Amino acid sequence: MLLPWLILIPFIGGFLCWQTERFGVKVPRWIALITMGLTLALGLQLWLQGGYSLTQSAGIPQWQSEFVLPWIPRFGISIHLALDGLSLLMVVLTGLLGVLAVLCSWREIEKYQGFFHLNLMWILGGVIGVFLAIDMFLFFFFWEMMLVPMYFLIALWGHKASDGKTRITAATKFFIYTQASGLVMLIAILALVFVHYNATGVWTFNYEELLNTPMSHGVEYLLMLGFFIAFAVKMPVVPLHGWLPDAHSQAPTAGSVDLAGILLKTAAYGLLRFSLPLFPNASAEFAPIAMWLGVIGIFYGAWMAFTQYDIKRLIAYTSVSHMGFVLIAIYTGSQLAYQGAVIQMIAHGLSAAGLFILCGQLYERLHTRDMRMMGGLWGKMKWLPALSMFFAVATLGMPGTGNFVGEFMILFGSYQVVPMITVISTFGLVFASVYSLAMLHRAYFGKAKSQIASQELPGMSLRELFIILLLVVLLVLLGFYPQPILDTSHSAMSNIQQWFVNSVTTTRP
Repeated sequence: MLLPWLILIPFIGGFLCWQTERFGVKVPRWIALITMGLTLALGLQLWLQGGYSLTQSAGIPQWQSEFVLPWIPRFGISIHLALDGLSLLMVVLTGLLGVLAVLCSWREIEKYQGFFHLNLMWILGGVIGVFLAIDMFLFFFFWEMMLVPMYFLIALWGHKASDGKTRITAATKFFIYTQASGLVMLIAILALVFVHYNATGVWTFNYEELLNTPMSHGVEYLLMLGFFIAFAVKMPVVPLHGWLPDAHSQAPTAGSVDLAGILLKTAAYGLLRFSLPLFPNASAEFAPIAMWLGVIGIFYGAWMAFTQYDIKRLIAYTSVSHMGFVLIAIYTGSQLAYQGAVIQMIAHGLSAAGLFILCGQLYERLHTRDMRMMGGLWGKMKWLPALSMFFAVATLGMPGTGNFVGEFMILFGSYQVVPMITVISTFGLVFASVYSLAMLHRAYFGKAKSQIASQELPGMSLRELFIILLLVVLLVLLGFYPQPILDTSHSAMSNIQQWFVNSVTTTRP
């Protein structure tokens, strides 16, 4: 019974934030903080209940808890939420980054506080809905629902780009890309339902029933491509990534944290939950192409990150590079790589959030994101440069941080399946160190390159320090003791792997 509350709490909380703004500017902030705190507490409560080590029985996924309510019975649409180890970890990550997003925008947002928090809460509610929905219609509903509040977040509270583009441009670009990809997925979902109806005579949007839909090879391949394109835009996979740098660099800090930390993970989750199990044969055939796209993403993201001067655009491109590793892992069909992908998703969520929050704090002090205006900040500020260094080093996969565990497991697991692709993508880690160190060098070392950068700047407040130190502690914990996460996700990932591998053995010669 807890599952619907995980989604309802952010929606109700967001509405309250909007309505209570008239009682004072601080009221919406506190309501938003309590809302996300409750969501996180519920997620942790579900985690403590345990029971995530269930293995698959006769090809049907095992859920730790489930909620079903008929919605439009004529077409077999129901409000069907279900939770297993994979979705649980994603929900907890969403709750955690939601709390941090509220905290880091405490001072940054000055106008329309209530409406800002309404949008922020509704994005997070939509994301949790995506992670829990098992009915395809409901999944699509939440998938589209995340877009509108994100559009407002960028368009109303965004920053101007350093090349003079307006935030409206970035928001519109984001909206058009994701909306178009959503339409492709809607067509694929409807086609899948029709194919199932023709084969069985039953209308249903239920994931578990659609899993066993008999279809011809060509149809399966086309439907798989529909799902893949929708998730590839969100992930983003390289030819479809055009919206990402603008949206990331112009969103307010809370928007960037949610975009990098959670929204990109919905795509990887979608591939693991829907694309592979629903179309296993087509996915197995498509796997080499997907993995090469991942390799291109790793190098392209790293190279573009190195050439940026806007510090937020640089971090945006690092996300392209890191999600390339996750894409390779998803299509290997190796259990070790799958578990690595889960850790990499969580670690990237934490480290990217940390970097974006630090950028927001820099921007509040310097009022610029251009690294050509910085330089020499190491001696001018307390704490901030050293913490930036920690996150930059975590991003390049330093042992002792969660990113290292994730990347190591992905490379280790992939090597048994695709040695050549793995060896090539390992060089991406070298490039990662180049852009991370370039960022540190341009922003914090050398001579001060502008009037503001040469003055003494205020250090970090307790609130800012708390947010960042929490992320540091979690990343280091994940790096030294990833076992709880591996235990939680193990059975969910092995279920997905069984679906995929069984099909690989039947289709590949």
